[in-house]
Amino acid sequence: MIYFQVLANGLILGGLYACIAVGFSLVWGVLNVINILHGTFVVLGAYVAWFAYAYFGIHPFVSVVIAGAILYVIGHAIQAGLINRVIAAPVLITLTLTFGLDLMLNNAMLVAFTADYRQVNLANPLPAIIIGPVFLPGDRVAAMVLAFLLTGLLWRTLRDSKIGRAIVAVRMDREAAALMGVPVARINAITFGIGALMAGAAGALLSIVYPISPINAPIFLGKAFIVCVIGGLGSVPGAMVGGIALGVVEAFGAFWFGPEHALTISFGLLLLLLFVRPGGILGKKGYE
Repeated sequence: MIYFQVLANGLILGGLYACIAVGFSLVWGVLNVINILHGTFVVLGAYVAWFAYAYFGIHPFVSVVIAGAILYVIGHAIQAGLINRVIAAPVLITLTLTFGLDLMLNNAMLVAFTADYRQVNLANPLPAIIIGPVFLPGDRVAAMVLAFLLTGLLWRTLRDSKIGRAIVAVRMDREAAALMGVPVARINAITFGIGALMAGAAGALLSIVYPISPINAPIFLGKAFIVCVIGGLGSVPGAMVGGIALGVVEAFGAFWFGPEHALTISFGLLLLLLFVRPGGILGKKGYE
């Protein structure tokens, strides 16, 4: 029966991982930019939620909107003001730029918040859900549900909205989209902003699940990268599948081998997927 508890823990982790990774996958797939800032965006979103709750009593589930809005503005400004100037350059240039920006922002957070871990400890947590032998903290379940809802909302936006169709068009063929009148530079900035928004929202949800520190940023970046490889680059459903797969594998790996080996297991899964199916579960069998 303990395996049902481990599976439930893995599904909760998976929902949060999917929400973290989907913005990273979108930016990488549309802009061909490996956004090293993404993990720091997640941590910054968590700090927004922590600050809002500690000083204003705003629940983290409400802070999802605040963190998302703040991170969207930051992401849009970074892309429009800096990254767009080198968007046509080789990937290594944009990688170096986002790496430098990540160092600056991460060190700014270290100065502002120090490396101490912080977590939102709710005064009135939601009641736990007990299903037979499975114990599910109510707040974690709610965070998972919100994470899946946000990911699903992004998927519907990409499918059904004018902006979403423009983003998909740019991802499919940038030159053809420009010839059809799509403002590619503006869509690039919006896409990067949406990626930052999803990272900030995921961070706000994580603030009630994990202790947060600026030193966590590389870990979240690594999780996003692994989920993208598992699910397929640029695919929202792929991010959901990849997030669930990673969460479940990590949960069982931590149960069998100890939590200290969770990161090793994650990257072991990454190597296995790269060997078996380089394009991801819902992606192509390799990249062109």
